[in-house]
Amino acid sequence: MAIEIKVPVLPESVADATIATWHVQPGEAVSRDQNLVDIETDKVVLEVVAPEDGVISEIIKQEGDTVLQEELIANFEAGAAPVAAPAAKEEPKAEAAPAVAAAPAPAADLDVLSPAVRRLVAEHNLDPKQIPASGKRLSKEDVEAFIKGGAKPAAAPAATASAPVSAGLREEKRVPMTRLRKRIAERLLEAQHNAAILTTFNDINMKEVVELRARYKDQFEKVHGTRLGFMSFFVKATVEALKRFPDVNASIDGDDIVYHGYYDVGVAVSSPRGLVVPVLRDADTLSLAEIEAKIREFGAKARDNKLSLDDMTGGTFTVSNGGVFGSLMATPIINPPQSAILGMNRMEDRPVVVNGEIVIRPMMNVALSYDHRIIDGRESVGFLKTIKEFIEDPARLLLDL
Repeated sequence: MAIEIKVPVLPESVADATIATWHVQPGEAVSRDQNLVDIETDKVVLEVVAPEDGVISEIIKQEGDTVLQEELIANFEAGAAPVAAPAAKEEPKAEAAPAVAAAPAPAADLDVLSPAVRRLVAEHNLDPKQIPASGKRLSKEDVEAFIKGGAKPAAAPAATASAPVSAGLREEKRVPMTRLRKRIAERLLEAQHNAAILTTFNDINMKEVVELRARYKDQFEKVHGTRLGFMSFFVKATVEALKRFPDVNASIDGDDIVYHGYYDVGVAVSSPRGLVVPVLRDADTLSLAEIEAKIREFGAKARDNKLSLDDMTGGTFTVSNGGVFGSLMATPIINPPQSAILGMNRMEDRPVVVNGEIVIRPMMNVALSYDHRIIDGRESVGFLKTIKEFIEDPARLLLDL
């Protein structure tokens, strides 16, 4: 039975998408619900699965092609058997060669690399000619298997008689920008152009949280099944500060200010496709353990490109932790239509004055970027000061003080 494979219904506000990776080739047997193709939008990666057991009889849209909602991209034969590869024709006037086992095709003889493969190769600085292919074309799975097997960065090509190489190579690589990266760029420029962004800073003494975490982290993980990090403390402190400064939790819609009566906190997460911001829904109702577990779930989904549109839709405020990459001081950019974003940085031991004495304490710089059209300096400074007070005295979070 012939079945048409079409682009699924795209998320709201998404006009088109790109064929990212075909996981099967025409004639290859697949089972029901097996992933056939990844379709990349500027928000999420959509998976299209096999409707039945069978084979792909024809691929209509190739990797890198732009497609529209419900557009035909392939034909599928349900219940069909896999198609055997055609036997090689005997060359005239040539002796028969001895039979040998089929070997993977070398990458040097492959067709042009797909956008998904080019991105993966560029991200890991690999030489595609060194990666064995499982078929006639190097696939994303081939590259991932090569990486898991201990891939090494590509070395500079050796000079040959036919292709002399100068001592000082000036190589360039051109890699297509992903749809997500394009969308990130658009939104960042939109924030810069349409908002009056200001940033205020403060530093936080992390001693109490560090000691609390060291004291209970093993017991916490044993009871709750997840590690205790610093993000959950900052999310809880952020929610309490948002309750006290509702303007920071609001957004501008035309000439109106929309005050949100809920606290959906976005958490910036790095992924192979770029920075994504999944949302902790109703963060005010979540415990420290629930926040930590959800953030780790988001991180795993981001690495595997499994974040759904629902995971990343909405959000009234964002927390970004650049400290995991070593940032000492940074000015985060607002995630529109939100009006503010909290930036965390790395924690380091520094000399500070406590009760008239110079002591060494684990300190962290934090930054609040905000839209000055809706948030004044008094609110922004008070908001950041409130977070500082909660982190420096975390018992207040438990006592609701």
